[in-house]
Amino acid sequence: MAHSKDSEAEPRVFAFARVASAVLTHVVGITLTGFVAVLARPGTSWFSWHPFFMTLAFSFFMTEAILLFSPHGSPLRKFSHKVKGRVHWLLQVASVTCAALGLAAIFYNKHLHGKPHFASWHGLLGVVTVCAAAVQSLGAVPLIYHSLAKGWSLAKLKRYHAASGLVTYLLGSVSLLLGLTSKWFTGSVSDAGWYLAALCPALSALIIMNQVTSAYVAKKRLQS
Repeated sequence: MAHSKDSEAEPRVFAFARVASAVLTHVVGITLTGFVAVLARPGTSWFSWHPFFMTLAFSFFMTEAILLFSPHGSPLRKFSHKVKGRVHWLLQVASVTCAALGLAAIFYNKHLHGKPHFASWHGLLGVVTVCAAAVQSLGAVPLIYHSLAKGWSLAKLKRYHAASGLVTYLLGSVSLLLGLTSKWFTGSVSDAGWYLAALCPALSALIIMNQVTSAYVAKKRLQS
């Protein structure tokens, strides 16, 4: 009997851990975005728009877009996959729009101050990430309008989209982490505040990576 109770309790523990991790990702994304917004005070300078829009793009919109498909933490869990797909794409478009605005803000700010463009790993990776996010959003159009995917396997397109989307998200997370090492951010927070802020994209990346890989491992098991 004790063995039976343990076997029933174990899945409950795992289920609770998955729900808790999904909720934590929501909280972390919103918290980091709000924290950076308070520090940057968007509108006080051209530069202030850069950290605000970039964090809004990758810590909030892109994270929420992927969490829509979480079986444990999706706010649209009871809606159809088609509805989730449409909302996911809209959130991704919002993410790309914010990222483009953030990129434009820092580009113009550097132009005003005569500073070189894309002279750091953060700047170079940021450009690559914004471009990858834009391509990712365009590549999702055939998944929404199936008539555009003639001659292609939708199952394969979904796998490619999920894999490239995960890579894009990880690029965004690394770009955010590099942004947290900037003189502006390190000069605005304490050591403890920096470590807590850096933990946010790192945790989100791990949980999102687990969500995406687990979903496709489960599908392979069902197909085998």
